[in-house]
Amino acid sequence: MGVSPSASDQRLTTMSQAIDSRPAPSEANPFHIAQRQFDEAAEYLDLEPALRELLRWPRREYKFTIPVRMDGGGTRVFHGYRVQYNDALGPTKGGLRWHPEETLDTVRALAAWMTWKTAVMDIPLGGGKGGVTCNPKELSEGERERLARGWMRVMARELGEHRDVPAPDVYTNPRIMAWMMDEYEVITGRSHPAVITGKPLVVGGSVGRDDATARGGVLCVREACRRTKVNPRGTYAIQGFGNAGQYAALLHEDILGGGKLVAVSDTSAALHNPDGFDPRETVDYKLRNGHLAGLPGSREISSDELLALDVDVLYPSALENVITETNAGDIKARIICELANGPTTPEADEILNRAGVHVIPDFLANAGGVTVSYFEQVQGTYNYYWTLDKVHRELEANMVNAYRAVCKMHDEQQVHMRMAAYLVAVARVAEAVKIRGWV
Repeated sequence: MGVSPSASDQRLTTMSQAIDSRPAPSEANPFHIAQRQFDEAAEYLDLEPALRELLRWPRREYKFTIPVRMDGGGTRVFHGYRVQYNDALGPTKGGLRWHPEETLDTVRALAAWMTWKTAVMDIPLGGGKGGVTCNPKELSEGERERLARGWMRVMARELGEHRDVPAPDVYTNPRIMAWMMDEYEVITGRSHPAVITGKPLVVGGSVGRDDATARGGVLCVREACRRTKVNPRGTYAIQGFGNAGQYAALLHEDILGGGKLVAVSDTSAALHNPDGFDPRETVDYKLRNGHLAGLPGSREISSDELLALDVDVLYPSALENVITETNAGDIKARIICELANGPTTPEADEILNRAGVHVIPDFLANAGGVTVSYFEQVQGTYNYYWTLDKVHRELEANMVNAYRAVCKMHDEQQVHMRMAAYLVAVARVAEAVKIRGWV
């Protein structure tokens, strides 16, 4: 793009005026946030109107009902979703979330972010996302299986390794993916291990997938520490202690060569120990008890207090919109690595940028998961599986290259890291759209 500093200032002013002229979206609506983030990048890239409108919206979306026979004999109807946001770079790819507050707009936002995520990683995939509005904790194993197979029966004709490939996400897991793959193969009458990723190894999963999201994020933190001169063996806190948060606790010390975990949280409690938690003992406690509350050696604090701790690295690893304009000014972390999707609002981004906080944006920080899912898709397609060492080497190379590409854009255009990541990603998708002749 080659925008000079003066031209950059003019562009940012024009961009701000354009954004301010739009009707104010609901801050709580994740899709409005995703569109607003895209609009800023599109304005900066000066995308033509038709291209901009095409990329603001999903190419295809599906909303449907899934009747499930319950163990008690009755039938319950669940609402399911799948959004195929953009496939200009390749088949759409994205997780499947089961959550009681799942909505179409949440799925749209996550599908948009997945589009930019695969693009910033420079892998030949588009972005998609799926969901079911449910509380899986209230369902038996048999009910979960019938729900998984019911979702697949609706969507099977729209999926495939060269069309759209689901994966696990919030409250779904490899067992659920295996049921879905099996149902797809029953429907099609053929073996299709690459139609679903995140599967158990015995049915075509990939080694290295379990910790890939956290591993990719921690690799970015390692690069960020080198870039910002932050002590890699300093303190860190993890907000959200699910799969990604647990692996971040275990991998931070291994990849960075040290560090002190001083705070953790889940839905049961936020806990602080200035002397540091043992990462493995903390993970073991969570796995044994199903929650963090009562962890020995801890003092309970509020979630806002955890986010405001004076630490070198903060890992937001839960859900959307936890860092907002209300609390962003209290953040003292030097580096934020967003393992969650959409944890920071646009207003908070500006506050953090002015404060000099180095934010590794979600669709770069947590892209290790989709990258190894892509590796699984490739392995399943040609029926040859890699060693763990090869998966780790390929993932590290992809993450480092992507982080450096975003930093290069950040330095050249003097924009914050999220905008830099958007500029890299949106430019790649826009180029593919134009080359295909869609606009």
